[in-house]
Amino acid sequence: MPLPSFRGTSNYLTSSSLESAVNCALALQRPLLVRGEPGTGKTQLAEALAASLSMPLLHWPVKSTTKAQDGLYVYDTVQRLYDSRFGDGDVKDIRRYIKMGPLGRAFQQGNACLLIDEIDKADLEFPNDLLHELDKMRFTVAETGDEIIASVRPVVVITSNAEKELPDAFLRRCVFHFIEFPERDLMTRIVRVHHPELEEKLLEQAMKTFYALRELPGLRKRPSTSELIDWIAVLKKAGIGSVELDASLPFLGALIKREQDLIAFGEAMQRGRRVRA
Repeated sequence: MPLPSFRGTSNYLTSSSLESAVNCALALQRPLLVRGEPGTGKTQLAEALAASLSMPLLHWPVKSTTKAQDGLYVYDTVQRLYDSRFGDGDVKDIRRYIKMGPLGRAFQQGNACLLIDEIDKADLEFPNDLLHELDKMRFTVAETGDEIIASVRPVVVITSNAEKELPDAFLRRCVFHFIEFPERDLMTRIVRVHHPELEEKLLEQAMKTFYALRELPGLRKRPSTSELIDWIAVLKKAGIGSVELDASLPFLGALIKREQDLIAFGEAMQRGRRVRA
């Protein structure tokens, strides 16, 4: 069987290293663990991969209370109690109250791409419990005795914002890739995908201002790709054709989202910092 060949999509541009990591994960049938700062396209990668493989995408956003069991199924006792109280439906049929989670649906559907988003929000036991379920490729619904067996291993993309260390045993069983923040050439291509008719002058000035802003000292959250695209969109709608990094930078709130960062920006402007030539 030839090595899979993921090359991104018309709306999701990739680097050669990212393509290599994705194709490695597909070939080995292992989860792809993707790290990178917010706004580098981790979630969009799963969407692009699902589209390129013509698979449905199942999204599992992880929270601090998430358990691996939640991804398999949940028994909706609250709904059953409600139906029992108000006489809506046959409460003896337990299967009516078994709700498949995203991992359970991936096992049932067969060919599917599963995005497990922001895994580092969960507790330390979650990553290893998760891979245990993925390795087994089957589970039993305790309340009914039904066994769900996956006929095909789902394509799994796991994202992390590097907010906490993940267990070594978990890391050994994944293919890892760190998405670097795009260099200016790649970012220009990304912007062109979203704003194909953007005037060259505004594009050049926006890129210069954006990267200079990211270099300002003291920023806790540097503006990301999605924020650049949104900022350019509002510049176009406002009919602004020229920008530079100064205290009157238009629509700053589209780029900077923290009060501390707005203070750091103001202090930098008072010191007379300007865009590098």
